[in-house]
Amino acid sequence: MNELVYLTEIEPEIVQITMEDRVYKNTYTHEFMVGLVGAFEKIKQNKKYKVVILTGYDTYFASGGSKDGLLAIHEGKTKFNDINFYSVALDCEIPVIAAMQGHGIGGGFVMGMFADFVVLGRENVYTTNFMKYGFTPGMGATYIITKKLGIPLGHDMLLNAQNFRGADLEKRGFPFPVYPRNQVLEKSLELAQQLAEKPRVSLVILKKHLVEEIKKDLPAVIEKELVMHSKTIHEDEVKERINSLFGN
Repeated sequence: MNELVYLTEIEPEIVQITMEDRVYKNTYTHEFMVGLVGAFEKIKQNKKYKVVILTGYDTYFASGGSKDGLLAIHEGKTKFNDINFYSVALDCEIPVIAAMQGHGIGGGFVMGMFADFVVLGRENVYTTNFMKYGFTPGMGATYIITKKLGIPLGHDMLLNAQNFRGADLEKRGFPFPVYPRNQVLEKSLELAQQLAEKPRVSLVILKKHLVEEIKKDLPAVIEKELVMHSKTIHEDEVKERINSLFGN
């Protein structure tokens, strides 16, 4: 791992990934993305683990693209899929719980939706704010958000790009549990302990079956999102919005 993402063995069969870039508030810098991918690679090598808890620090779960990263995509220097980090929870062979104890912003919220289980905090902000900056969503957002949340709420989040508190999403019928922020990790651990009671081989086989359709569909979705990016993210207005709105 690196200093931004680290592993903790909570119990012999439960491992926690903590994302903790306090300087950039868990935005997707290169170092952060590399650390996240490395953490899941480390878990892949350990065949005793049955469950992963993915969480952030304090009031931040994950904050999506960094300002420099978004500008680099705008300038055509990089693409959002240069490092395949956003679907690490989907690709993990054992169940992953996204314990979103803090804000989930843009790609940070999307990454959480690729987990097998999601736990939100009532006080936190959650948003897929790509369109706030004037460009179409990436990272598989156009697929996984509606897949997990349904079309009415999913389209509202993707098109309107508004901020929602966890309590707001709960009222809108969010299909995963929402607790007070200070209970998210505790409740996620309880869920992890329940899962860890099952045989590892059965967890692996069943998860592979359950996510098969998503993994089959996702590459084509990513290609379509890249095409949409090519038509939207390079506009001058997008650069102006990133410079004026980022962090607000």
